[in-house]
Amino acid sequence: MESIYAALLLHKASKSITEAAIEKVLKAAGVEADKAQLSKLVAGLKDKNIDEIIASAAAAPVMSAPAAAGAPAAAAEPAKAKKEEEEEEEEEPTGIGSLF
Repeated sequence: MESIYAALLLHKASKSITEAAIEKVLKAAGVEADKAQLSKLVAGLKDKNIDEIIASAAAAPVMSAPAAAGAPAAAAEPAKAKKEEEEEEEEEPTGIGSLF
């Protein structure tokens, strides 16, 4: 996860996102870099628009908290149906999303 933060930091600073650059940021933070993960991350970000990825993540729906104990079961039914519909709409992550 730290390597993703480092990549985002490099992007925000308008720096090139390379394995060496991410490793340097992690080393400065006192974190040991996993070379295999860095390779996957850089390959996953290649030719991707990071700003679009961030915007799509910000637009993702937020799950609501479960119904409080003692709440009527009828009130929970619509939420359950909606959750089932959302689960059907979910797709397998590809690209950088598959790293999580």
